[in-house]
Amino acid sequence: QVQLVESGGGLVQPGGSLRLSCAASGFTLDYYAIGWFRQAPGKEREGVSCISSRDGIAYYADSVKGRFTISVDNAKMSVYLQMNSLKPEDTAVYYCATVYPWYGSNCPYEYEYKYWGQGTQVTVSS
Repeated sequence: QVQLVESGGGLVQPGGSLRLSCAASGFTLDYYAIGWFRQAPGKEREGVSCISSRDGIAYYADSVKGRFTISVDNAKMSVYLQMNSLKPEDTAVYYCATVYPWYGSNCPYEYEYKYWGQGTQVTVSS
């Protein structure tokens, strides 16, 4: 059974950093795509970043480009989202999601992700 468990959220001041982790189990990290999404109160869920195993190219939403970095540790079966220069508008519940198997080099559409974690809260406030 595929499981994704996020951790690393918390309260941070504007300009600070957090690293979110997503521990994966129930599948092997080959032929996959993994994405990070977020949902702020009263807003729709939005894609933040994703990466596919085919070529390892990461994609980012314009709002986080240059500040967030997605990475994968195959040995630890984990995916990370390093978030720097955090802003109050980054406040949201962050989710990781995966679709497996995935053979494309592009990122899936949101509806194509099959498995979702439970989310971790990130609050950016002074």
